[in-house]
Amino acid sequence: MIETIYIENQIRQHHRTDEILSKFKKKIDVVYCDHYGEIFNIKSQNFRIQKKKPALVLAKKEGKKLHDIPKSFSIGGKKNYYFSHMLNCIYDCEYCFLQGKHMSAHYLLFINYEDFFIEIEKKIKQNRFEKSYFFSGYDCDSLAFDGITGFVESFLPIFERNKNGILEIRTKSVKIQNILKYKPIDNCIIAFSFTPENISKLIEHKVPSVKKRIDSMKKLAEMGWKIGLRFDPIIPTCNFATIYENLFKNIASNVPKEKIHSISFGMMRFPKKMFKKMIKEYPNKKIISLNFKNNNGIYSYSEEVQKKLENIIVGKLKKYMKNIPIYNCQI
Repeated sequence: MIETIYIENQIRQHHRTDEILSKFKKKIDVVYCDHYGEIFNIKSQNFRIQKKKPALVLAKKEGKKLHDIPKSFSIGGKKNYYFSHMLNCIYDCEYCFLQGKHMSAHYLLFINYEDFFIEIEKKIKQNRFEKSYFFSGYDCDSLAFDGITGFVESFLPIFERNKNGILEIRTKSVKIQNILKYKPIDNCIIAFSFTPENISKLIEHKVPSVKKRIDSMKKLAEMGWKIGLRFDPIIPTCNFATIYENLFKNIASNVPKEKIHSISFGMMRFPKKMFKKMIKEYPNKKIISLNFKNNNGIYSYSEEVQKKLENIIVGKLKKYMKNIPIYNCQI
């Protein structure tokens, strides 16, 4: 429950600021500041302690809004970009890189969506002879906070009128009601992230159950929306092949295969500095037992383990989801 909202002075009169404040029915403390960095970028903050009671920070995103995505992270397109209207997530997955990336666990929301729209449409025009892919859900969960952010109702119309732009909305949330208000558009993919249920219960805190996520995917698919399946990170555990096969089988038996746009998977990986910070602040992490190796500054599984896991995953996916593109997100 949010008790405090920080607002940059430059957006205190912004219409979206008023809209967001009106959504909080209980009394909250509102504090104004000159720049979000005064709250979000303080070096002495402890991410884990702050995660217990995060505040909401409303700010204006300055500078570049779109960032290139490595070729190995694409889902078939050559022009790939990600954007972050929000930093940090309401969920608390033990493997999440955000706790190693940011100093603060507060939710930082950039409300100047219109500036994002300008860059997105400019990029689509620049690449007018081919599709441009835009990914949301890198620095936050795209849907989990949608009731406050209004992300869906703000960004979907941009892609309704720009058919050469492909939007991926990545999520672990089941808050799909705002998407269901719209007619499905062919250039939008609702991509759900999964680990098997027994793993999710252990390390994906506050995340909806696998069953609820599959039910949400099924509902969206039956309404005509394209679905993406994202198994990232892949986590080795006892009975690895069996529990992942059961997950794939469960999804395949519930979600119409013709509505699955693509599948991607990736191994757990962290830059060295980020990994060290995460371990320091969360020393009891269950993922520490996974025997990470330092591969040229990236902490991940050994190459031998990665290859073994990849062979199992691809084999099981092809067994249940034939003719659906599969992408390996490698560093």
